[in-house]
Amino acid sequence: MISILIPIYNYDVFPLVSELHKQCLASKIDFEILCQDDASNQFLNENQKINSIENCSFSINNSNLGRGKNINFLAEKAIFEWLLIMDCDTFPTQDDFIQNYISQTYKEGQKVIFGGIKYLKEKPGTKQLLRWVYGNARETIPVEKRNSNPNATALTSNLLIKKEVFLSNPFDESITKYGYEDLVFLSDLKKKGIIVKHIDNPTYHLGLETSQEFLDKTKTALENLKLINKNNSLDGAESKILRTHFFLKRIYLVSFVSFLFKKTRRKIEKNLISQNPSLLLFDCFKLGYFCSLKN
Repeated sequence: MISILIPIYNYDVFPLVSELHKQCLASKIDFEILCQDDASNQFLNENQKINSIENCSFSINNSNLGRGKNINFLAEKAIFEWLLIMDCDTFPTQDDFIQNYISQTYKEGQKVIFGGIKYLKEKPGTKQLLRWVYGNARETIPVEKRNSNPNATALTSNLLIKKEVFLSNPFDESITKYGYEDLVFLSDLKKKGIIVKHIDNPTYHLGLETSQEFLDKTKTALENLKLINKNNSLDGAESKILRTHFFLKRIYLVSFVSFLFKKTRRKIEKNLISQNPSLLLFDCFKLGYFCSLKN
């Protein structure tokens, strides 16, 4: 019936696996939960306990594969017709999380289903504010709005997909660094006429990076986007950054934006790691950094 795939990097997933296992048993379905650590160095002993749970397994890669290739590897190992891809730092918001997805598999024509993402209401400390503010504003989207632009608003942190569809459209394994692998994957599905169905079945995103770590990951992601764009792996229309950069290029303003970013970067970063981070400034940071790369 369902194979749950959890790629891991430096995270204790035993509580998540225990909850999913309990819900699968309650749903009385055939299932397996496959967890694969991508050569990290934390929580290995904690995660080894997963092997003691029926129908669950935990393994460790000898070398770092990258998130996409790690998921591809898990999908090849999976034995059931449906794959539920979950990030290791997520957790179901409700007790009928698995049953909600199972009910979707009986509907004709269903191929890819995204349940959504939420963040805890409690405001974190200042060091983690940027990730929390960004997640609440840009990732916690009502199901009606998500369905209006389905592939662009989905994420692969909580995604149910038919195995045959995934194996025919795996993650691009040339993308080994963090960033935009989801967008490329979902954009490729859209090009082939495979549209994501959105439902209200969210998980919490629990693993909040510090604001500085999130900024560093954003820079890595934008560097990744530059390579993806160079390799024509993504339609420019699917990315707001690429669309805006293309417009600036047409009116010969890329160099100016890059210059302006270098002059104001320190002040912008100071705001973003403060107790009152501005998402407008975060957008300016992303565009400015990308323009400086392209320039």
